[in-house]
Amino acid sequence: MRVFVDTEFTDFIDCDLVSIALVADDGREFYGERSDYDRASCSEFTRAAVLSQLGQHPERLFIRDTLRAALIEWLAGFDGEPERLLCFDYGGDWELLCDLLDGPPEGWQALNVAGLLDRHRSEAYYRAHGGRHHALVDARANRYAMDEDEPARSLQRGRSSAC
Repeated sequence: MRVFVDTEFTDFIDCDLVSIALVADDGREFYGERSDYDRASCSEFTRAAVLSQLGQHPERLFIRDTLRAALIEWLAGFDGEPERLLCFDYGGDWELLCDLLDGPPEGWQALNVAGLLDRHRSEAYYRAHGGRHHALVDARANRYAMDEDEPARSLQRGRSSAC
C-alpha cells in the first residue's frame, strides 16, 4: 500500500509543521492542521501561499500532541498490509512526519518519489482542483501523478472529506 505524504511548514530555516496530509492508494485520507505553530516564524511565502488556504476543514484542527495521536491511530488502520510505503516528493516531508511521530513509523518504509511523478498528470490535477500548497491537495496530486492507470474519474472526484 502506497500512502502519499505532504506537509506545509513555517519556513525552511525555522521549520515547524503547519499541516500534514496522507492519501492512500485505496482512497483513505488523513488531514490535520496545527493550531499551535508560531505564526511569527512563517516565511512570507508560507503566509501568502499556505496560511490563506487553512481552515477548509475546521474539524481537522489539532494541537501538536492530539495531531500526533490522531495520525498514529490512522496509520494503525494499515496494520496487516503486506507492504506499507510512505511516499513523499520532498525530504522535508519525511523529516516533519518523523518529527511529529517521534521517529519513523514502525512497519513503514519511506520512498522519495520526486523523480517518479508525472508532472503533466500533476499539473492536470491542479488545473482541475486548484489548491497548490495545501497539504491535502498536494498529496492527492502526487497520488494521481504516480498512478498512470488511474482513470480520469479521479479528476472528477472532487474534494472528498479528509479521513
